Amino acid sequence: MQICIARARALAIAISLLPFLSISADAQIAVSANDGKVVNQDGKNVTIKDGQDTVTIIDLGLLPPKVIGEVKAGASVVGVPQSVAIAPDESIALVTAALKLDPADPTKTIDDNKMAVIDLKASPIAVIATVEVGIGPSGVSFSPDGKLVLVANRAGGTVSVLTVAGKTVTPSGSVDLGNAKSGPSHVAFLRDGKRALVTRDGDHRISVLSIDGTKVEDTKQFMVGGFRPYSLAISSKGDVAVFGNQGGGQGDLDVINVVDLKQNPPRIVDTISVGQTPEGVSMSQDGAYVAVTVMNGSQRAKAHHAYNDHGLVKVYRVEGTKLTYVTEAKVGGWGQGVAWSNDGKTLLFQAMLTKELQVLGFDGTTLKVTGSIGVPGGPAGIRTAER
Repeated sequence: MQICIARARALAIAISLLPFLSISADAQIAVSANDGKVVNQDGKNVTIKDGQDTVTIIDLGLLPPKVIGEVKAGASVVGVPQSVAIAPDESIALVTAALKLDPADPTKTIDDNKMAVIDLKASPIAVIATVEVGIGPSGVSFSPDGKLVLVANRAGGTVSVLTVAGKTVTPSGSVDLGNAKSGPSHVAFLRDGKRALVTRDGDHRISVLSIDGTKVEDTKQFMVGGFRPYSLAISSKGDVAVFGNQGGGQGDLDVINVVDLKQNPPRIVDTISVGQTPEGVSMSQDGAYVAVTVMNGSQRAKAHHAYNDHGLVKVYRVEGTKLTYVTEAKVGGWGQGVAWSNDGKTLLFQAMLTKELQVLGFDGTTLKVTGSIGVPGGPAGIRTAER
């Protein structure tokens, strides 16, 4: 009888601790922001008047990856897939919302200016704050030390600056890029934390910002590469950046670009054609590879001359300032972002049309779909912590 009582007590204790064991010490967190307001119906974006945005938290350190949490928070397919950022210590995540349902007419959307702060250490995981930033917030990034956050506001032509103290995120100012229609899409810190790059798909520039503590300024230095620069990734080695171009949307082949960060100011040194509409770019944690999500016409009407029934994920090897094609895989339609596991062997790809995260295996030579994770809305933004 005493043994049975002891076992019962042990079981009760174990059950009581379950909520606190959802994230293991060696987990790698990936966060997917899911837009439940907008769907694609034969090439046309349609607003769902009662659509609910959500955020899904995944342990990418497991094989297969596993969902460990889900919360309700604003999200949007409008803007780059880097509309999510995770603190270097994986304590909090940030998710921007470029659009919201129009309260006056819920069959339409209007610009939003909100960013959710999500406590990844809470049990259960929870939204702990909603912060106002600029109009139409898109890409968001933490500084390498996790003490500063920058947000690119596409509808306002500005970059919001926020400070971070523990899990508290506080607005501290903004940078005006000098053109309200510049369309700042993503902003990313260089590894020294003293500069940042901003892609501007409205006037086709990539701006260089200077950073001194919490003081962020536009240096007025800029690059020009391709048409509508958009998604941007910085190598963990600090030597190169890669960004994609949305292009003109006519079914032509679009490009990604390589930036040499060792030059001062940084310069574009290579351009590679990758296919129709490279929506997202992401670099592996060791800086050895770049993954590019290519819509490939999958978001178009089936009668369109440039339509294809699948998207693509392409992988390139980084060799100095040159990219070498390695492999590709056919994936779901209206593709958004992609995230790498720490070991570089697993990728999560966002398929908006089918509302799923496709799991891909990569062995350095080949890339193939190995599984799928369903999500409540169209997955539009994804990120892991960048170290």
